[in-house]
Amino acid sequence: MTLHILMLVSMFIAVIWTVLAPTLIGSALGLGITSSILTIIMFQFNAPLAAVFELSICTGLISVVFISTIGLSNPLSYTEMVKRKMNRFKRFIFLPLIILLIEIYFINNRLPFDFKPATVVSNHDVSTIFWNVRHLDIVGQIFLLFVGVIGVIVFFKEKERK
Repeated sequence: MTLHILMLVSMFIAVIWTVLAPTLIGSALGLGITSSILTIIMFQFNAPLAAVFELSICTGLISVVFISTIGLSNPLSYTEMVKRKMNRFKRFIFLPLIILLIEIYFINNRLPFDFKPATVVSNHDVSTIFWNVRHLDIVGQIFLLFVGVIGVIVFFKEKERK
């Protein structure tokens, strides 16, 4: 239970970093770290298929697309970056307080926080379920990866000079 709380606290810190990061690259990296921590939590709660999808799509593909898009955009000057950082800080200063109040509400209403891991329905291993039962998920994941690759190619494609 202590490990679960530690992982949730670290994910909370990563989320706050993602929202309050001074640069877009920092926000994209914070999103990747948040997704990685969520993947570990999913593995701890016995959801390996969801964790694999989270790791491959959210942590990997989405982070690469965001970072490549940021790399193609125009960089901000120092004064613009400071101004953006202060505006973002002012906008989200109450976010930790709101989350804390929601947690206090849940604790006072005695809602269960001791979630039990999902049980395996059959005695098959993950690869059997993954390739034989959930094969449409694989098709969807391949499609999403293909779309991501096409997106990266479009981002890096240079226009022909006349």
